[in-house]
Amino acid sequence: MLLHFTKMHGLGNDFMVVDMVSQNLRLPPEKIRRLADRRFGIGFDQLLLVEPPTHPDIDFRYRIFNADGSEVEQCGNGARCFARFVRDKRLIGSDRIRVQTAGGNIELSILSNGEVCVDMGVPGLEPEQVPFNAPQRSETYPLRVDGQVIEVAVVSMGNPHCVYPVDDVHRAPVETWGPLIAAHPDFPRKCNAGFMQVLSADEINLRVFERGVGETLACGTGACAAVVAGRQLGLLGDTVKVNLPGGSLSIYWPGEGSPVMMTGAATRVYEGYTRL
Repeated sequence: MLLHFTKMHGLGNDFMVVDMVSQNLRLPPEKIRRLADRRFGIGFDQLLLVEPPTHPDIDFRYRIFNADGSEVEQCGNGARCFARFVRDKRLIGSDRIRVQTAGGNIELSILSNGEVCVDMGVPGLEPEQVPFNAPQRSETYPLRVDGQVIEVAVVSMGNPHCVYPVDDVHRAPVETWGPLIAAHPDFPRKCNAGFMQVLSADEINLRVFERGVGETLACGTGACAAVVAGRQLGLLGDTVKVNLPGGSLSIYWPGEGSPVMMTGAATRVYEGYTRL
């Protein structure tokens, strides 16, 4: 059968988006891995599925699969693309969209300039919320990586994040330490490893190695987690420009107990069909 899909990206973090409201099919992990292959398939960081909701007060169910076929809880750049997709496809008439994810419910708003603002929810700061193996909550935790002990912050944005402050993201050991942190045994569900360089109280540079994918050009939840970590460490203000390899996001977080608001672009690349 033919599968209709849309290719989209958020700051270079690219997605294959599939409407499962009007299409009905099953995509097992091995099929997702073949579709994700950049030489023999469509090629993407994540597959996004638009499904009918399972709750009456929600507009859609949003499912995310990494390129390795594993399902994950949340994806901020994907959420912005999700909002543009359902609006452009006229699956909904409103510019405010309530979405159910495996990491919790979120609200998406399409702004007049075409950017999308995502209410990413209240971040989890307790180790068991991430989850992370630690006896009690702390601002930073020691983590042994490649024979060294480094101090990291841990945050849940519906998915697990580890944030490591560095002096220069361009010289940070993302390629070597990224996979070691992402698969570290202290993170039972693995994690996304963020390397954060603070430029000022309202601007940071960030690179993220995502579990099941590798380093991506942008990571929305990673940007949120980095700002939360920076705020907790007293390094950042409540509104921060996050520079990623693929572009910039605006993150607003007034403090503990409040949701994180993420604003940025979502771009449609092309539409196509592939035979399954």
